[in-house]
Amino acid sequence: MARFGELIILTGMSGAGRSTAVHAMEDLGWYVVDNLPPSMLPQLARLVHDSPEVHRLAAVVDVRTRGFFTAFTQALTTLREHGHHPRVVFVDASDESLVRRFESVRRPHPLQGDGRLLDGIQEERIRLADLRSQADLLVDTSGLNVHQLTAKVREMLGGAASARLRIAIVSFGFKYGVPLDADTVFDMRFLPNPYWIPELRGHTGLEAPVADYVFAQPEATEFIDRAVDLMEPMLAGYLKEGRRYITLAVGCTGGKHRSVAVAERLAAELRTPVIATLLFHRDLGRE
Repeated sequence: MARFGELIILTGMSGAGRSTAVHAMEDLGWYVVDNLPPSMLPQLARLVHDSPEVHRLAAVVDVRTRGFFTAFTQALTTLREHGHHPRVVFVDASDESLVRRFESVRRPHPLQGDGRLLDGIQEERIRLADLRSQADLLVDTSGLNVHQLTAKVREMLGGAASARLRIAIVSFGFKYGVPLDADTVFDMRFLPNPYWIPELRGHTGLEAPVADYVFAQPEATEFIDRAVDLMEPMLAGYLKEGRRYITLAVGCTGGKHRSVAVAERLAAELRTPVIATLLFHRDLGRE
């Protein structure tokens, strides 16, 4: 596979945005096979291994497939026993977001049966819990519209080929919830809040007045130095273990001032020739 191309398995919660992710991957030049029975994954791996024409291939597998859960686990085991190392991308969203999406299209959940919509969502979440914990890339679409999700997938799966590890640094507001896909979370609420400075309230952490105010605090510059030192052995370990994607979340109260400024600075400090840093300001503009 390393010689000819890459295989990605795209899965996740029903209604979380797999179709949008598929379109984004196709735009990046991926050949995508949708609704593939998990038992056919080993044959697909042989295709990407043997065909010089297929360099990037993605298989979409989900709960619609009969016998999904058992067959998927068996297929992954078979692939790894034969030396293949597919990347598993799991698309997720909060229960609230999924309920809202299903209600908007007026369709039942695949596992709903005679119960409530939320019953089907929770049943699927239980069944997929182990797979979610093993995913190489977890994409939380709760606060994203179609265009934002498309941009996020393009950033995570596209970009510089020389990068061995991609860090998505996400600023967010705690009052809107912690991102579901966060591997590590930093809380910036220990810093003075620019919101309470009248002349800074209407600005954001992307603007110099707010960033200058944040980093005029000794605690902010000390945090950046210590956070970078803390991340160094973690990033070395991720590279050693073959991880390709991680998400670092930086939060403050509303996701407008402190978290944005610190996320920008962390992205600059952590970027190296083999580590790409990608910035997403999830809650900027929500107020």
